[in-house]
Amino acid sequence: MRTWYRPLLLFTALMAATGVASLIGLLVDDRVLLGAPIWLKPLKFSISFVAFGLSWAWLLSLPERLSRRLRVTTGVLIGGALLEMVIIIGQVVRGRQSHFNATTPLDGMLYNIMGGTVVVLLVATLLLTIRIAALKEGSRPERLAIRFGMVISLVGMAVGILMTTASSGVHGIVGAHSVGVRDGGPGLPLTGWSVDGGDLRIGHFIGMHALQALPLLAIALRGRAERAGVRIVWTASLAYLGVVVLVTWQALRGQSIIHPDWQTGLAAGVIAVGVLLGLLSARTRKSDPAPTPTKEPIPA
Repeated sequence: MRTWYRPLLLFTALMAATGVASLIGLLVDDRVLLGAPIWLKPLKFSISFVAFGLSWAWLLSLPERLSRRLRVTTGVLIGGALLEMVIIIGQVVRGRQSHFNATTPLDGMLYNIMGGTVVVLLVATLLLTIRIAALKEGSRPERLAIRFGMVISLVGMAVGILMTTASSGVHGIVGAHSVGVRDGGPGLPLTGWSVDGGDLRIGHFIGMHALQALPLLAIALRGRAERAGVRIVWTASLAYLGVVVLVTWQALRGQSIIHPDWQTGLAAGVIAVGVLLGLLSARTRKSDPAPTPTKEPIPA
C-alpha cells in the first residue's frame, strides 16, 4: 500500500474514523429517524466511502504517473465526498433528515448542496474511469475486471438519481428511497431496505461495489489460463450488471426484494442460466494458452 495514492488513503483513514464515531453514536444516542437509529446513515456512508477510497487509491497507483488534471480531479472528488459527509453528520446532530429534505430553507439549501456533490462525484469518477480504463498493464482478465468494475460502479451511482424522482408522499420531502411505500417502514436488518415495497438503495449499493467485487475476482483467478479467466470475468461482470438492472427494475415496480413475483423470478433465472453457460464455456481446454509468463499482474 506504500505506492497507493496517498490523498485517497488519508481520505479513507478519515472515513474510517468517522465510521468509528458513528458507531459510538449508535451506542450512546438512542434517537431514531425514519424508523432507524439516527447514526446508522453516517455509519453506512463511512463504510461505503472507505471501500470507495481504498479502491481508487489502488487504481490511481497503477499508472506510471498521474497528470496534474487527474490529481486535481481526484482532489475535487475528495472534497465533494467530505462535504457530503459533513452535511450528513451535521443533520444528524440537528436531528434532521439529510436526503430529500426541503421542509425548511436551511434544510433545502443543504440538500441542494448535497445534490451538487453527487454530480461532482459522478463526473469526477467518470473522468478517472476513462483514464484508468486506458491502461495496458496487467493480464487481460484483470484489465477487463477493472473496466467492468468502474463502469458498473458508475451505473450504481447513477441509480441514486432515480431516488430524487421517487414520490415520498410527505410534504417538503422531495424524493425517497422506497417506491410504493413511505420511507421508514419495516426493513431488512442493518441495511434498512424495505420489506414492504421497492427500494432503490439496493441497486445503488450493489452497483457501486462492483468496483471491489470484480477486481477481487480477477485477482483470485491468477494462475488460470488467460482465456478461461477472460470468460469467467465476462460472465461474472455481465451477470453482476444484470443483477443491478434486475433489482432496480424490481424496486421501480414497488416490489420488495424478499417478495419477488414471477417476472422477477424469471429474469433471475435467465441470469442464473447465463452464469452457468458462461462458466461451462470457461472450463480450461487443452487448446487454451497458459498465462503469459512475461506479463506482470497488476499489483494488488
